[in-house]
Amino acid sequence: MEPGTEPDFLLLQKIKNGKSDASEQLIKKYYSSIYQYCLLHTHDRNYAEDLTQETFLHFFASLETYKEYGKTKNYLYRIAGNIIKNFYIKKKEILVEQFPEIIEESMKGVEIRLDIEKAVQYLPDEIKDTAILFFFQGLKQKEIAQILDIKLSLVKYRVSKAKKLLAEYLGE
Repeated sequence: MEPGTEPDFLLLQKIKNGKSDASEQLIKKYYSSIYQYCLLHTHDRNYAEDLTQETFLHFFASLETYKEYGKTKNYLYRIAGNIIKNFYIKKKEILVEQFPEIIEESMKGVEIRLDIEKAVQYLPDEIKDTAILFFFQGLKQKEIAQILDIKLSLVKYRVSKAKKLLAEYLGE
């Protein structure tokens, strides 16, 4: 087995036994996915970096009580989602005030992906999480159901609703 390709359960066991290189391997394995998830929520590289680091700190702090019921990646997404929610509660940002800026930017011919990323911010929170995981993180609906701890049928509904709302926001 090549270095860095160990299954998560082996990495977690090594981490619990105090091997710091296993911690680094786990971080390297999932850092970019969690960072991208945080960036899509915040649209700020510094905040995304801070939230990603906080996610891993929380993960390692709770490692002793963590039981491997599901995928490590799913658990990291759950932690990141909770940290992002807390971030916005503390920040109390009103994203609606930014809406005129987004319309102006899209009229200047900003790339479609950027328009969609901005429009996602106006989706209701439960639909936003599902949309980010589905459209930008490329997760399957079944995985999203596990991460968010909801039924698959609800994930399918939220993806459909996100498509409709994004089409309305983008005027397409």
